[in-house]
Amino acid sequence: MKQTVNLYHFRDAFKAHGRENQFSYEALGQLFSYFEAYEQDTGEEIELDVVAICCEYAEATLAEIVRDYSIDTSDIDKTDSDALFKCVVSYLQEHTEVIGDLNDGSKIIYQKF
Repeated sequence: MKQTVNLYHFRDAFKAHGRENQFSYEALGQLFSYFEAYEQDTGEEIELDVVAICCEYAEATLAEIVRDYSIDTSDIDKTDSDALFKCVVSYLQEHTEVIGDLNDGSKIIYQKF
């Protein structure tokens, strides 16, 4: 038996599983939109598995991603946040799926690899 999930239920499922701090409110909205688009594009229904999503996807700052994946940023001016953002997104796009970023570019939502 399958149940249709809307954005409210999606966000609520993270609270119910004690994972309300795993992603920001905005990031959960982007993940929901990503999964909906995936279902529409592939015709494949996916199961809402909060723990699996938390293990497979991340929301992280640029500095966290640079540190975690040892991205070489030595040729980027440390005060040029746009260049750093482009470098990190480009790196992620080469290796995995980028879901989106927060409006101010402070964090990126991506599939871990």
